Amino acid sequence: MNPLDTSDEESPIEERVGDALRRDGQTLAVAESCTGGLVGSLLTDVPGSSDYFDRSVVTYSYAAKRDLLAISREALDAEGAVSEPVAGEMARAVCDTADTDWGVATTGIAGPDGGTKEKPVGTVYVGVANAAPWGSGESRTTVERHEFDGSRDEVKRAFAGRALADLLARIESDR
Repeated sequence: MNPLDTSDEESPIEERVGDALRRDGQTLAVAESCTGGLVGSLLTDVPGSSDYFDRSVVTYSYAAKRDLLAISREALDAEGAVSEPVAGEMARAVCDTADTDWGVATTGIAGPDGGTKEKPVGTVYVGVANAAPWGSGESRTTVERHEFDGSRDEVKRAFAGRALADLLARIESDR
């Protein structure tokens, strides 16, 4: 299923995310690699998104991930940029540095080259982090791995939609 397909929904995923964040008085920041700013673009397509959307940081290279998000050299060395640990660190880092309630991260392989048997083209890891109240110990980060088929553009759009769908699922489950 394409997360951007709204045929079964009342409104596009980016609007539903915005409605949920606005309803709960919460804020969001995004750290993007493979989506190159597409998640932030979708969010800012919604009028009034400045009520809840703080920023999107595009950290495409290893150097950018380390410089802007302080992603650990160990995570990058051990698993590579397209990995569960890196997606989790990215989501936590953007949530913390932006001081938002939620952080979302995407890291994947959009193709047409760069895939491996273990991580084929179309693989994305989506990290979703929330910042619970100080001292509660209830902050939580989840990472999901997804695979999509299609052209580079189609895969990137699917990655962005899936990131928003994963975020919405977490917002709704944490209510």
